Amino acid sequence: MVTSTGWFYWALLSAVFAALTAIFAKVGIQGVDSDLATLIRTAIIIVVLSAFVAYTGKWVNPLELPPKTWLFLGLSGLATGASWVCYFRALKIGEASKVAPVDKLSLVLVAVFAFTFLGERPSLREWSGIAMVAGGVLLLAFKR
Repeated sequence: MVTSTGWFYWALLSAVFAALTAIFAKVGIQGVDSDLATLIRTAIIIVVLSAFVAYTGKWVNPLELPPKTWLFLGLSGLATGASWVCYFRALKIGEASKVAPVDKLSLVLVAVFAFTFLGERPSLREWSGIAMVAGGVLLLAFKR
C-alpha cells in the first residue's frame, strides 16, 4: 500500500513499538509497583525524546506556543498519563495477550470521538472494520 504522506508506515511502526511496549513492560513490572514502573518509563521517554528533539534541531521555545496548543497538549498529556497508569496496572494483574487487545478498544473510541467531535466521516467499509475490532475485543474480554 503506497500513500502520498507515508502515514501508514509510521502507524505500522507505532503498532510494532506498542506491541513491544506490552511485552517489555510485562517483564519489567515483575516485582515493581506499576505506578513506579510508569514513572520510570516516563522519565526515560522524556530524556530520549528531549535528546532527539535537540539533536534534530526541532527545539523551539514552548512558551511561544498559542494557549490553545498548550491546553490541548496538556489534556492529551493528562489522558496519556491516565492511560499508562491504567495500562500498567492491567498488565501487572493480567496477561499481556489479553490486556493489549482490550487496550486497543481505543481504536473504536477514537473513531466514535472523531465522528462526534472532529466531524470525521468514516466510510461504511471503515465502520465495518471498526466494528470487527470491537467484536474481537469483546470476544477476547469475555472468553471463558
